[in-house]
Amino acid sequence: MKVDALARVEGEGAMYVEIADGAVRDVQLQIYEPPRFFEAFLRGRAYTEPPDITARICGICPVAYQMSSARAIEDACGVTVDGPLRELRRLIYCGEWIESHTLHVAMLHAPDFLGYESAIDMAADHRPAVERSLRLKKAGNDIIDLVGGRAVHPVNVRVGGFYRVPTKRELRPLAETLREARDDAIETVQWVAGFEFPDFEHGHEYVALTHPEEYAVIDGRVQSDRGLDIDERDLLEHIEEEHVAHSTALHAHLLERAEYLVGPLARYSLNSTRLSPIAADAARSAGLGAECRNPFRSIVVRAVEVLHACEEALDIIEAYEPPDRPAVDIQPRAGVGRACTEAPRGLLYHRYELADDGSILDARIIPPTSQNQPTIEHDLWHFVEANLDLDEEALKLRSEQAIRNYDPCISCATHFLDLTVREVDQT
Repeated sequence: MKVDALARVEGEGAMYVEIADGAVRDVQLQIYEPPRFFEAFLRGRAYTEPPDITARICGICPVAYQMSSARAIEDACGVTVDGPLRELRRLIYCGEWIESHTLHVAMLHAPDFLGYESAIDMAADHRPAVERSLRLKKAGNDIIDLVGGRAVHPVNVRVGGFYRVPTKRELRPLAETLREARDDAIETVQWVAGFEFPDFEHGHEYVALTHPEEYAVIDGRVQSDRGLDIDERDLLEHIEEEHVAHSTALHAHLLERAEYLVGPLARYSLNSTRLSPIAADAARSAGLGAECRNPFRSIVVRAVEVLHACEEALDIIEAYEPPDRPAVDIQPRAGVGRACTEAPRGLLYHRYELADDGSILDARIIPPTSQNQPTIEHDLWHFVEANLDLDEEALKLRSEQAIRNYDPCISCATHFLDLTVREVDQT
């Protein structure tokens, strides 16, 4: 069984499944896309440059790379950005969650549940849902555009804050847009909650940022549901990355624990008590408990996070008072800085070593999908094994859907993924 093109994921890769005597013998998520070398060409650049350079890693979640890189540089220089500037960072991050999650929920994942090859095909029978999703995505893009200077690869973000901050008057129209978006988000949660979900759960360790006062996005402690509780700066002391023969992307593991999962399921399960009241009510009405362990229901969790982001953005806009300055002064110095934020797909870690003049000596970036790859392979193994009674075409379609549960960003650009299942004759 072979799938030549899975277009609703980002990046180039293949999945290999080997079956013998009615059992799965091997599963490989093969990432064959060439390395992009961002960490290498950051070396020698000025400390001011990572937000603009790393944003190019992804056209859908550039804000995540900008925020993580800026905070890591600030950590190296002994600076903390708080007050209205921190709130503006949360606001632009909310815009990214809204647009990125909505893209996945409606355009990439919903067609699986409703039996369509694409969102375009789906629109013929589900036009209101698609139009609602397009409005939601535009609302997220509008936030990024206003605060960041443009909707894709924002140009207004800098180490220390922003080049320019919006006025209250400029933000006011966004509030009305977000009130309408909030209604669309509520309907989206209700829509996806009605999908049929396979009975499949996993027991992986969940890892995410947590914060005592808010649904963690921009900073916090790194915690897990099995006792991990560390400062975000100490992440590298608790995970390791390794090369595997079948992937150009690194695989990450928790030391002494093995694979783990980052992303919406982990965030929700560790932070559900800090959702906005409306988002919490929507989650309960959608059948979500305090945690969610069915990866197929991740589409519901993402929809709930969109609703929460709409609420969060509204709160920030309504309480906004422009800061005295658009950015905190940064004086470069020799040192090492580290920071995590929560990209739509999960925990994103940046580490930079600076020279006295602020030039970058070393850079380390650990994106969410590299952390999740071993877990994706593990889940695929067990999912295929539990569904070997399906005919080849049905198993193929369900396996593709299982991959999309994690919204993998293989190279942060939409390409193709090949799925090959090989039956081994043992006679």
